[in-house]
Amino acid sequence: MSFGALLFPYLAVVNVVSVLMMLSDKRRSRRRRKRRVRERTLLALTVAGGAPGAWIAMAAFHHKTKHKSFRMLAPVCSILWAVFILWLMYRGVTI
Repeated sequence: MSFGALLFPYLAVVNVVSVLMMLSDKRRSRRRRKRRVRERTLLALTVAGGAPGAWIAMAAFHHKTKHKSFRMLAPVCSILWAVFILWLMYRGVTI
């Protein structure tokens, strides 16, 4: 199995996990729970390929929208991942 064939399932899973973690953190914040999802975990998921999912979750759940790190990182990582995929396609990797 080629790298390109594994890339999209990986990105799909990371984005779904990103949305679910944002939703979980939003619910915990509303209930004023002490144990919430760490910001660094959410940021790591964003950098790891879950930026579109994080971006969608931010808009849908109105979560982490005041945090500059999330507002800036999600769009930048989305663009970087898109450039990376386009570069792979240019290099002839079958996706």
